[in-house]
Amino acid sequence: MDIEEIAPDALPDLRTRAEPAILRGLAAHWPAVRAEDPAAYLARFDTGGAIGIAIAPPAAQGWLAYTPDLTALNFTRETGTLASLFARLGAAAAESEPPAIAAQAVAVDEALPGFTAENHLDLVPADVAPRIWIGNRVRVATHHDMTSNIAVVMAGRRRFTLFPPDQVGNLYIGPFEFTPAGTPVSLVDPDAPDLARFPLAAGAMAQAGVAELAPGDAIFIPHMWWHHVRSLDPVSILVNYWWNEAPPPQPGLAPIDAMIHAMLAFSGLPENQRDAWRAMFEHVVFGPPTDHIPVERRGIRGELGEESKARLRRQIAQMMGR
Repeated sequence: MDIEEIAPDALPDLRTRAEPAILRGLAAHWPAVRAEDPAAYLARFDTGGAIGIAIAPPAAQGWLAYTPDLTALNFTRETGTLASLFARLGAAAAESEPPAIAAQAVAVDEALPGFTAENHLDLVPADVAPRIWIGNRVRVATHHDMTSNIAVVMAGRRRFTLFPPDQVGNLYIGPFEFTPAGTPVSLVDPDAPDLARFPLAAGAMAQAGVAELAPGDAIFIPHMWWHHVRSLDPVSILVNYWWNEAPPPQPGLAPIDAMIHAMLAFSGLPENQRDAWRAMFEHVVFGPPTDHIPVERRGIRGELGEESKARLRRQIAQMMGR
């Protein structure tokens, strides 16, 4: 799959875009990108507060994921400061086999107040708060976000490998309850897929799109697209923005909640019944418009207003309370 490259002066409305895009030079004007010493630049904003740091041994080869038997993670979590993080990165850069070191998804406005004012991105909604990722040659396991995402490379180079949402069946997703960072990840290493263990991964790799980004470049990753991220330099810094075009769901009624409920409801059913319900879901939940039914008689299969949604929520609460 080829990922489209879009010039910053020809950006579309990403709120309606369903395909990823490479945005070359989107943030080339940022002072953070232009700084000769990224660590010194960030130090200007550093509050000295504690941040979480992931550490994996050299044997992990930068891969932040599971141990082979899936009983534990192959890295530990520590607490430090931004200054201590850069000191560790500097020491690791001198080692022939360094550990993997990464601070992930640190809230910029809390850890680095003032950074956003100097390094602004008009492309995202105004209320979206950026996060910063700082590390060495780390490899983040293939995962998806239940949001849209723009990732901007501030320093170092990063390689993104993207897979469409429909490749989930070829990616061998790990446990839902126990994950490296809160979202399920693929057990397949795109850099060296073990096709003897994961034969369907060949299909995913055939659909993969790869983008290598330099400082100032960015990538748009749509909702639910799977992505593997590899940092290519001893110090790599990325700023990302997550947002959701859909209105906030009611508590307990997010799509992931519905899926987990469905897993419980259909567990143990005979295969013929599961097949029948699969067809019903495909038609009723994701299927074509109900033009054959008069508008006033479509009920919950029609357009749901706030009143009808509230009524359905009450019905669901009553059912769950039985």
